[in-house]
Amino acid sequence: MKIGDRTALSLVKPNRPSFTDVEGLAAMVGHGDAFGVGGHHFARLPIALLRAIAKTGVKDLHYVSWAGGLPLELLLEAGAVAEIELCFSSLDIFGLPPKFRAAAEIGAIPVRDWTALAMIQALRAAQQNLPSMPFQLPQGSDMLARVPTAAARPDPLAETDTGFVPPLRLDTFVVHAQRADKSGNVEIIGPRALDFAMAGAARQVLVTVEEIVPVGALRRDGRQSILTRNQVSAIALAPGGAYPASCLPFYVTDYQALSEAFATKDAALSDRLGLPLGGLPERLQKAAKVTAEMVLAMPALSQGEGEATVDEIIAARIAAELDNESFASAGAVSPLANVAYRLAKATHAPDMIIATMSCGHLDVAPSPMVLSLIESLDCETAVAHAGGDDTYSTYYQAGAVTHEIVGAAQVDRHGRVNTIALRKPSGGLIRLPGQGGMADVANMHRDYLLYVPRHSVQSLVDAVEIASSARGLLTPSEREPMGYRTGKALVFTDLCIFRLDQASRKLIVIETMPGVTRPQIGEATGFEVTFDADCREVPVPSSDTLAVLRSRIDPLGLRRLEFVSAKERGALIAEILAADRAMVERCIAAQS
Repeated sequence: MKIGDRTALSLVKPNRPSFTDVEGLAAMVGHGDAFGVGGHHFARLPIALLRAIAKTGVKDLHYVSWAGGLPLELLLEAGAVAEIELCFSSLDIFGLPPKFRAAAEIGAIPVRDWTALAMIQALRAAQQNLPSMPFQLPQGSDMLARVPTAAARPDPLAETDTGFVPPLRLDTFVVHAQRADKSGNVEIIGPRALDFAMAGAARQVLVTVEEIVPVGALRRDGRQSILTRNQVSAIALAPGGAYPASCLPFYVTDYQALSEAFATKDAALSDRLGLPLGGLPERLQKAAKVTAEMVLAMPALSQGEGEATVDEIIAARIAAELDNESFASAGAVSPLANVAYRLAKATHAPDMIIATMSCGHLDVAPSPMVLSLIESLDCETAVAHAGGDDTYSTYYQAGAVTHEIVGAAQVDRHGRVNTIALRKPSGGLIRLPGQGGMADVANMHRDYLLYVPRHSVQSLVDAVEIASSARGLLTPSEREPMGYRTGKALVFTDLCIFRLDQASRKLIVIETMPGVTRPQIGEATGFEVTFDADCREVPVPSSDTLAVLRSRIDPLGLRRLEFVSAKERGALIAEILAADRAMVERCIAAQS
């Protein structure tokens, strides 16, 4: 059966799911299934179930999810995957997934890159039993041609070009959730990612949960989302089933365990991700109970001293772009963006809205970025939680988001970005994580902000090989008919700041980093550089701003991860993890 086939089996599920164990769920996955995975980044990943599925020997899965990451690595290791359809694949602070990269770079497995909005609408078409769904075109990018089965057609009413995509049907969707009641209703706390859309598009939905509770217990919480029992096929009780990922409010992510698992080469990844012999570590459970108030009451730590470093200068400069009217979204893997947003909210823009986890946490407080705690603190302080599909229709497509700064591997003179793949001089490919949702939202946000942490002729090029995203709608006349506000288009690097000029549609330098000369910038750029007539030096942050940044916002120095080489990254992660563990232990001790 092909993905999206209209002759797919009925999506109607029984009114009450069956209850089994994890191995029973795994046995329900069939060879060749179109297979989707729920959760988000390192949150609520169904790790126990995926490990069990890998052990069944299932083959030829068509992996279909917004993200690849750890779930995809487990299935690739087992040789279970025949095709991959996704928007993004990363191991968060640990970098690119090696098995995904290897498979993609040698062409061992076909990889198809979707835009997030096209995938959402394709899932909705399946969920709503429609022959197709429209979506805003990713103007300026090359992504439409890369999205399977999508096409641009005149809208039947407005007659303007619009994207259309057929249903994206799944055979099996697996997800981990907090609780189920004995009738089979499933509770999800926190961001829902694309879980609801994928469940609606799937023939069978297999769920592991931390607890099974009496009927009626789920209605008492008030901040949860419910996947009703008629949408669920089977459930297994699996306490710690997301470990070493998180499942709030039960436990936080075990970053130390993940780091060790990714570093160890003499054992299978699946074997390295099981629960410890003693069960779920107590410190992870206690850390999930730490509150934002408790963290803020702790004596301040400080990462960094002396004069401002380039990472701090850029963070402060981005923060200066924000004000009380800003709605800033932090996407997939963006420590720098998170730091800049929280710095602005903690200083001059207390009324701005910050949305983290791709808008899953809405309107969070500027809590300190303690690696193991930041998800739980954002979950606690958020005004509301949302799903990725809701986020697009309610915020991105509506033009409500003013800022989302994202990192780019390669940017060209027209501000087009490549985060898909680079061609080596030898002709081989270097696979990159993918565009996530940037192909869509590059046009939807008021301000289009990019950063390139290491400015070089390889990263600032004359023309990108693949335009994964771009500000195709730049001028007011192009943006206003779409309902989008016109704002700035900027690129921040460790040498300068570029602005995308509306008239020439080319990047020009408007500010230089302290001590950086114009010849330095020219020599490090792969196209002829133009300097604005009013080009000036980026201001150095004040001592007060630096104090807030170093002690109140980013006491572990997560921002530094964006600015180090791959060779330096391992040592820096080890340093951060040690500081993170010490901070968490202090919070737990204070809690006791």
